Amino acid sequence: MSLHAAGSERDEEVRADRRNRRFAERIAVRLAAAGTASAVAGLLVYAAFVRTAAGQRWENAVWAGRAQDESLAALHRADRVLDHITLMSLAGAVAVVVLIGAVRRCHAATAAAVGVVGCSLVLSEVLKRLVLGRPDLVGASPRLLDNSFPSGHTAIAMSVVFGLALVVPYRLRAAAVGVCAVWASFVGAYTVAAGWHRPSDVIGADLLVLAVTCGCASVLARFGGVRAASGRRHRAGALLVTGPLMFVALTGLGTGGILLAGAVSGAVPAWSAPGVAYTAGHALAAGAGAATSLVWLGLLRRCEVCAH
Repeated sequence: MSLHAAGSERDEEVRADRRNRRFAERIAVRLAAAGTASAVAGLLVYAAFVRTAAGQRWENAVWAGRAQDESLAALHRADRVLDHITLMSLAGAVAVVVLIGAVRRCHAATAAAVGVVGCSLVLSEVLKRLVLGRPDLVGASPRLLDNSFPSGHTAIAMSVVFGLALVVPYRLRAAAVGVCAVWASFVGAYTVAAGWHRPSDVIGADLLVLAVTCGCASVLARFGGVRAASGRRHRAGALLVTGPLMFVALTGLGTGGILLAGAVSGAVPAWSAPGVAYTAGHALAAGAGAATSLVWLGLLRRCEVCAH
């Protein structure tokens, strides 16, 4: 190889390195902004549903509607699903994430994924038990005053899915996350069906996990752990998998949003119609998880999260 050719090759490597750095910086800023917005949105959900009398009445009506409308078989099914989310199952899921990262030799991304799961779980418990209290604003019975914002079960499920997105290859990300996110979305809905959590608890957990994941991924990008994806995804296959996720998001948020808006406006007095409130709450819980997952996939669009 001539000196001129070698010099040209080095120049091209320098230019490519600069492009990668600029790309990573843009992604880091985008993720940091999204994480901040998610945290603010989570606080707004808490303020609207937990710290106002109208919010408390509506969510109390959700629980009343569940007691009236849910069949015993559906309740048992929800309990069985949630009972599988234990420390052992969490450890197994994290082990799978670590194994994928180790096989791909993406050590920084693997550490970030494990950090997402750990930080989400710890933060959800700290916030629920020590920070975000639930005052009695409507004279509710003691059983309705247990502090449960945000949902720990939802945080576990969503953090594993979001962490998985950091270690799987770009070409397979939509497929892997799409399938798992549908399951995680219904875990949130099941916590409402089982009477373990209110809809705001689930939405708050979704936003918490998104904020934590964006923060971890932003740091990863700052240190060169994110680069522009070189390959192309199989768009038809990705759409086939993410299509159900889009359907859950649109149907859940659409149905729940319409019913909730009717309750807030007085057109549908949800606190006197528990069945309507329960339908809205259940739909919102499922739709929020699916929508948050789609946002996370969108934030990582054209990003390969792995540094060798």
